[in-house]
Amino acid sequence: MSTAGIAFSHSATMTRRSMRRIARYPSMTVLLVGMPVVFLLLFVFVFGQTLGAGLGFGDAGRTAYAGYITPGVLVITVAAAAQGTAISVAMDMASGLIARFRTMPITRSAVLAGHAVSSFVQTFGSVLLVLLVALLIGFRPTASVAGWAGALGVLAAFTFALTWFSVAVGLWAKTVESASNIPMVLILLPFLSSGFVPTDSLPTALRWFAEYEPFTPVIESVRGLLLGSLETRYLLLAIGWSVLIAAASFLWSRRLFERRVNR
Repeated sequence: MSTAGIAFSHSATMTRRSMRRIARYPSMTVLLVGMPVVFLLLFVFVFGQTLGAGLGFGDAGRTAYAGYITPGVLVITVAAAAQGTAISVAMDMASGLIARFRTMPITRSAVLAGHAVSSFVQTFGSVLLVLLVALLIGFRPTASVAGWAGALGVLAAFTFALTWFSVAVGLWAKTVESASNIPMVLILLPFLSSGFVPTDSLPTALRWFAEYEPFTPVIESVRGLLLGSLETRYLLLAIGWSVLIAAASFLWSRRLFERRVNR
């Protein structure tokens, strides 16, 4: 078998291991889906009519606001998953498991790939479940098949990027506790974006930050693709941020992993 084939086989084995861990602790997946669903229900049914009227949606305030807020909640789902991934990686590093892997004929990159692939599957599956809930409570996208494919593609790219970022954070953290705390910042960033209100309603300094931080372009791209109001600049920024975060996080995680295992 070629070197690439061996690496792929080892990565598949590590992915199965991580997927079994996810299946063994379903509470993490329930929490991952539950928090965004609570946000969705809270903002649509408690604040939706008022916020929708304030955004000029008129009598259709609550229903229209469900369409406005759903992309932001989907991105919150992606951000929330980073905590679980970072904890999982940190636990492996702290348990001495990696030291045992060093004595086995296994490709080192397979360990990281296993975490990344399983976390991506868990996160993107959670995004689809939250999207299903949004559809059930009144979200009515007008997207074509191409629009749906584009929106899911943007979400998948951003999920892939944040997955590798959370892997790097798990390797960088000194303890499992710190690995659980650092990614929580990601959950706050969607609230400082266009996820819940337009950025032009924010104070000047905050508006500038919200316009160019990674979450706003992703949210606006998904919203535009699903509702037929896409602005190309947001799509380009979303792709650019996803590629940058994924590449930087992958290189960072690989460097951290090599440093940890070669101590």
